[in-house]
Amino acid sequence: MSLLARHFESRGLPTLILGSALDILEAGRPPRSQFLNFPLGFEAGPYQDKSRQLTILREALKGFESFTSPTINKLPFAWEEGWQLVNAREKSAGADQRSSRDNKPRYQTEEDRRFAEQTDIG
Repeated sequence: MSLLARHFESRGLPTLILGSALDILEAGRPPRSQFLNFPLGFEAGPYQDKSRQLTILREALKGFESFTSPTINKLPFAWEEGWQLVNAREKSAGADQRSSRDNKPRYQTEEDRRFAEQTDIG
């Protein structure tokens, strides 16, 4: 998403990413992003909590007005129950067996890598 955001921004289309994986946002360096420290898959908040999701989205969209340079802003929301849900799921049978994350950028093609490095907004 960060690569797409930088591409659109280079053509004058403002973008904003709402993400919950800080390491991925930092590696991707999007022009504007709002970080929400929630489990993956819950970037807008708890499932079916429309009021809270709307509050989060309204706060996130303020980035279009306030960001004057490329940044990752950390939103001030917490959802401990979400992390407890993920921890319980991981302890159950069939837990997620994916590799741990790192900060190494990965690209689908060599052209994607060159474009990302060429448009580095660091």
